[in-house]
Formats: sequence, C-alpha cells, structure tokens
Amino acid sequence: MAEYDERLSAISDQLKNGVNPQGESVRAFLRWFGVERRGWRHVSWIRSVLARHKVATQPDFEYAYYYGQVNFIKAPNDAGDDVADPTVRLFQLEAANRAPVVVAPDVTLQKAVSQMLAHDFSQLPVMTGTRDVKGLISWKSIGSRLALGRQCVLVKDCMDMARLLPFNTSLFEAIEVVAAEDCVLVQALDKSICGIVTAADLGDQFRLLAEPFLLVGEIERGVRHVLHGKFSAKELEQARAPGDERAINGIADLTLGEYVRLVQDDTRWKKLSLAIDRAEFCSSLDRVRELRNDVMHFTPDGLEPSDMEFLRGFAKYLRRLRALGAL
Repeated sequence: MAEYDERLSAISDQLKNGVNPQGESVRAFLRWFGVERRGWRHVSWIRSVLARHKVATQPDFEYAYYYGQVNFIKAPNDAGDDVADPTVRLFQLEAANRAPVVVAPDVTLQKAVSQMLAHDFSQLPVMTGTRDVKGLISWKSIGSRLALGRQCVLVKDCMDMARLLPFNTSLFEAIEVVAAEDCVLVQALDKSICGIVTAADLGDQFRLLAEPFLLVGEIERGVRHVLHGKFSAKELEQARAPGDERAINGIADLTLGEYVRLVQDDTRWKKLSLAIDRAEFCSSLDRVRELRNDVMHFTPDGLEPSDMEFLRGFAKYLRRLRALGAL
C-alpha cells in the first residue's frame, strides 16, 4: 500500500470514530503524492484517491492557499454537494495570508514613516488590536494633509478610512475596490486582519495567471507566420489528425500537434527554407503543445518554473529568428 493510502486510511478511520484528524498544509499534502503543483492531471488523480477513502478536504485542496492549511472531513454522500468552488478568491494570494505590519493611532508620524521607508511600504494599517482597525496611513494620506497645511504629528492626524474585505471575496470583486482605494485589508473568518492586498499584489497574481496564456498565444501566432503560404491545401489536410473530418481552409485551422505533423516530413520542412535543426524545432513545438493543454486547464499554482522558462525562451527564440529575417 502506498504511503498516501496508509495516511488516508488512518484519517478515514479517525473520522468514522468521531476523531478530528490533524490538518495539513496544502504543500505538505501534495507531497504525500510526490507532487509540488496542482496541475489538472495531479488534481484528478488525488481526487480519485480521496474518493476511494471517502475523505475530502476543507477548504478544497485544489483552490486553497498553497501554504495554508486544509482539514480532513468525511466526503459528502451526495456527489452533487462535492463540487469544488472554481472562483479565484483573496485567500489564494500570498499577501492575503501575510499578517501586515501595523501602527497604533497615537504613534508619532515620524516613527510610522520610518517603518514605511524601512519596509518599502506605501501604506500601513492603523490598529489597536488584531481585529480593531482604526484606519490607514499612506504616502497619499500624509502628503495631501501636509499640502493643505494640516498639522501631522501623530498617525491619527493623517489617517484615512480603511476598506475591509472578507478573505473569501472573489478576486474580481476585489479588483474594483483596490483600484479605487489602492489597497484592502483582508479579514479572516474570526474577523482578525490576516493580510493587506495592494495593486502590486494583484499585478503579480495576474501575471502568474496570464503570462502562460500570452506566451502560448505568441508562439502559436509565430509558428503560423512561419508556415503561412508555404503549403498546398492537400498538404494541410494530410497534417490533420487521423479520423478528424473537419474542414481545413488554411494554416490557422490546424492545431499545434498538427503543425508538428506537418513539418516532421523532411520534404515539407525544406519548403520553409529554415537553416535550423528540424528535430529540435519539432521537439520544442511538441513540448509547447503539451504545456498548452496544462495552461488551458488552469492551475492556481501556475506552471512549473522550468516550463515557464522554456516558454519564455522559445518565444524569444522565434522573435530572434524574425528579427534576423529568418522567418
């Protein structure tokens, strides 16, 4: 029996006996299965193992914060109740899980500014306890009051109202608030402040989500540019996947896998007049095809760093060839 089966079997027995099993971080839980990231294949496999032991995680391990904790519960009897929430939420951001540096309202402004400079912060929550938010100071709140000749000695002299959002707020709902307020304070279930999310944090998250899509799209367009106008209609149809009857009216109708099939043939490759290694090009293109499948299935952790480096490198390679006039 695999180690993960042994662990889940023990957890299942605990649940049957009314004992609450010890929780686990998402990262550690994934390592039970020998994986580091929540790719769709890994998630599907782990779900099947959990189902076999009639165990589920709360929150769902696929969407929980990577370094956050999941608890083990009995799997719902009704499969319809066991639908994972696919919404990207604030608690999935690292910043929402990092307790912020705070200041008290009666602290001197000089001390608060020193903290902001030392940590390179643009704002600081003003609090008197983990749940008691008094406001927020920022370079904007300080500068606007000084510009109007206001006396700013203590933090409370130059603080603005703070905007709070529950930790399970949709990331897309939070965007509008952050755009208007510059940042939001994130409230945990117990109403304590568990993080602060700024526009920079949202930018980092959207780069994680969007960069793979943009790179794959750039590569596909670059390859289409290479292949456009080089082959007859018959040759394009010959590259179509076996058993597929869809109409092929141009190079844009082919998939990445069919691009590989098209140029693997030495005779067709020569039509491109490219002084580069065919096998290497086809191998790289086939890897892009495989990664495209992972990208389109979406994972909250993004691709592996090595895969991202490959996509960036191959996109740069195609750009370089175009700049040299080789494409």
